[in-house]
Amino acid sequence: MRTELVSEPGDPARPNEDFASVALPASGQGGALVVLDGVTPPRGETGCLHSVPWYVARLGGALTELTVSLPDVPLPQALSRAIARTASAHAATCDLSHPRTPQATVVVARWSPQTVEYLVLSDSALLVESSEGSVASLLDDRLSRLPRSSLATDALVDSTVRNKEGGFFTAAADPSVAERAVTGVLPRGDVRALAALTDGATRWVEKFREGDWADCFRLVRKEGAGALVERVRRLEAADTERVFLRRSKTHDDATVVHVEL
Repeated sequence: MRTELVSEPGDPARPNEDFASVALPASGQGGALVVLDGVTPPRGETGCLHSVPWYVARLGGALTELTVSLPDVPLPQALSRAIARTASAHAATCDLSHPRTPQATVVVARWSPQTVEYLVLSDSALLVESSEGSVASLLDDRLSRLPRSSLATDALVDSTVRNKEGGFFTAAADPSVAERAVTGVLPRGDVRALAALTDGATRWVEKFREGDWADCFRLVRKEGAGALVERVRRLEAADTERVFLRRSKTHDDATVVHVEL
């Protein structure tokens, strides 16, 4: 097994709001990856005393531990428990009902000798390379299907469509949101490798159109996760006319986790 993890902030002067982990249990049987992309709130009230990095560190740490320590618990239940644990850590001091309370996108994959389980919530991506070399993208595309009129800007989504019916969902303070995730189970023998990416890295495909998901996966496998992030940064810097980025922030936190099973 080979693993690689790269995470780079969009702005060196600001904390990275992504979280990534790869866990390999001491038993040597299987493993898991967890990737979160913290949602940057607009300026103003969030109802919370804590920062987005605080939230993603708490949620990511809890989710990693639960995913590995409870291998028989389905991933939606593990995410639900992790959200509940994180909420209890600041419920006494913060208004967790606020629509801008700290929140994050989620990607989880867990593998055993028999299966590969996955969970995707919101707009981070999980790519799966089959034993035959084909690449499938496992996505929660509800955000991309929203009418553009529903969005305040490309980078800032109005709270009227976040975690609402007819909109899209992120992990915030409500454990029940875990049941909204895209989930599935694949035979372990059918999976050769995995790659999880936050939307700061998926820009190579989704904004700059440099290739499709299979091209993206091949780039990571051949040149490394850091090469993908580096190419995204060059494309961002070159888009001075905002042809591709439009109203999105110039640089976003970018995380790539690559696991060869």
